[in-house]
Amino acid sequence: MTKNILFMGTPDFAVPVLQSLINSEYHVIGVVTQPDRPVGRKKILTPSPVKVEALKHHIPVFQPEKLSASPELEQLLTLNIDLIVTAAYGQFLPSCLLNHPTHRSINVHASLLPKYRGGAPIQYALMNGDEQTGVSIMYMEKKMDAGDILAQKAIPILETDTVSTLFDKLSQLGSLLLIETLPKLFARQIEAIPQDERLVTFSPALKREEELMDWHQTAQQLNWKIRAMNAWPGAYTYLNGERFKIWEAVPVLDIKDHDKTVGTVLSCNHELYVACGHGTVLSLREVQPAGKAKMSIQQYLNGAGKQLQEGVQFGN
Repeated sequence: MTKNILFMGTPDFAVPVLQSLINSEYHVIGVVTQPDRPVGRKKILTPSPVKVEALKHHIPVFQPEKLSASPELEQLLTLNIDLIVTAAYGQFLPSCLLNHPTHRSINVHASLLPKYRGGAPIQYALMNGDEQTGVSIMYMEKKMDAGDILAQKAIPILETDTVSTLFDKLSQLGSLLLIETLPKLFARQIEAIPQDERLVTFSPALKREEELMDWHQTAQQLNWKIRAMNAWPGAYTYLNGERFKIWEAVPVLDIKDHDKTVGTVLSCNHELYVACGHGTVLSLREVQPAGKAKMSIQQYLNGAGKQLQEGVQFGN
């Protein structure tokens, strides 16, 4: 008998997971996602990527502002649900819904749990310089990302990876791992593994102040931060009192132990080298001055940054 699945998710990360279910032998009987939100400077009311995908396939969509005690919750509890699958939904599920399906509720989470519980696991993996990340599928509980693990798969983090590339990789990985896991789950052939609470770390949503570059950090640490903020929201510093975003940069390995104040421009002829903490140097590759579009460092130095001189200091 075909299993009925209720899917819950919101951003682009969740779309391949939903697509994998739609293209499987299972029946997606409904999709729950966040309400339409104003987007852009004109604040145009825009549906979530998951809603757009669901409507393409004529799947009923539920969009409660808050799921608990909502009319939508009452509707969901009347459905014949074998399993709830969530992926970056953005709300806690009330216990009555968590326990409603025959086979409980599971979540596709973009980390190797118990590491990085919370809403920004990919960003934290990059910011901390981790060598690998991955996807976990686990049972859901009232406690955030704390359920027993059903399946995990790891991938290496490449030096070229950004939060954008890892989102895409982990989204695809999660969708494949989910489809591999569901037959064993429905056949009750998986022994879920409890998470080791001694190894738990958290990845709360990033605060705006965390986007600011701290030039006292090493060039490698700043490189990790820049990659964790690319393509959103963007790491930034200040130049002449104006915000200056940095989208791509690499450590300069053949210059070490400079004696300049951190944030100081060391070279701005063909490359833009900046002094960082512990004698390290960062080469900026793609930047965005205030009021300008993203540009390569060559475009910047030939245009908006033509007057830049050695000794100028970022961060002011």
